[in-house]
Amino acid sequence: MQLSISDMIFHAGPVGQLVMLTLLIFSLVSWTIVIMKARLFKKVRLDTEDFLDTFWNSANLNEAHSAAAEFEYAPQAAVFISGFGELQKINKIRNRKEEETGEDTLDMQLATMDNLKRAIRKAETQQLTLLGSNLPFLATTGSATPFIGLFGTVWGIMASFHDIGQRGSASLAVVAPGISEALVATAAGLAVAIPAVIFYNYYANKLDDVEGEISNFSTDFLNLVERDLLSRV
Repeated sequence: MQLSISDMIFHAGPVGQLVMLTLLIFSLVSWTIVIMKARLFKKVRLDTEDFLDTFWNSANLNEAHSAAAEFEYAPQAAVFISGFGELQKINKIRNRKEEETGEDTLDMQLATMDNLKRAIRKAETQQLTLLGSNLPFLATTGSATPFIGLFGTVWGIMASFHDIGQRGSASLAVVAPGISEALVATAAGLAVAIPAVIFYNYYANKLDDVEGEISNFSTDFLNLVERDLLSRV
């Protein structure tokens, strides 16, 4: 009688079933991450486009800052909000010192840019970490599950040879069912690993693209601030 894959799993030993359960958990978590990332990157793309349109059409940075909070999923908006907040803090300190000394020195302007750059770099790192969260699990799934499946196969083959020794027969009818059940574990491991590797590489490339877009925006924002400082000299 020919057995289906589900029958093979149900007729497998405790170790084989534990292996299959482990692979099932890896698969469910991996596909959950894939679906969540698909939705997240779609929202990021849409919010980023809307924010950049709003930013470049704003009359000034204050107007852009007022609208930036509406774009929750745009990493550039988060970077801008962080940079603008740091810029306001620095300007308060500069204005207070300018009132005390009566001058706005070059050193103060350079300190402004250095602090702003550090705040922006920190915000960039935070946004990329947030977007890249859970992706290492896909990489782990892609590298670990084939070996988990292979372990199930090896264990199943060992059990099959043990049965052969007990029965004293090595005919195909005796060997084939146990071997086929064991090989299901390897197939399941590959079935879990292949999509995980594909989507890990896909979202890793997406993350690299977003990183480049964030870096370009940060450069443009710093250039705007620097030109504003130079205009005051």
